[in-house]
Amino acid sequence: MKCPFCGDTESKVVDSRHNEDGLSIRRRRECLACQRRFTTYEIVESLPIIVVKRNGARQGFDRNKIMQSMVRAFDKRQVETADLDRITTEIEQTIQNSLEREVSTDKIGEMVLERIRPLDEVAYIRFASVYRRFQDVNGFIQEINSIQSHK
Repeated sequence: MKCPFCGDTESKVVDSRHNEDGLSIRRRRECLACQRRFTTYEIVESLPIIVVKRNGARQGFDRNKIMQSMVRAFDKRQVETADLDRITTEIEQTIQNSLEREVSTDKIGEMVLERIRPLDEVAYIRFASVYRRFQDVNGFIQEINSIQSHK
């Protein structure tokens, strides 16, 4: 690691701490040449994920789209933002940990449904109605019956 003060490449790690997110490590380093201290962060390199939409279009993965869709489903429902953030992070990590560099919107939608079902059945139905494109009331009835049969 190059010292930001003198440019020397030799330093030692004085202290290491995990960040609150658990996804990075903060390291305090001391330059062996000038003895000044500086901070570095170490993170896992993540490969870009391509999302394949239903119409075949491809675009980069955007965790905000997952979060926004859940916020809409949970509108006026009791849910902690931390729960939605946790679900979004779980989904993102699951996708990153898979060996696939492309993921379909269908697969992402199923992952969301799987995780929001235990939190709130109404939000689950709302999300399912958009994701599964219910055309009439029968779609809602079938999904509600599915929830009731799994209780």
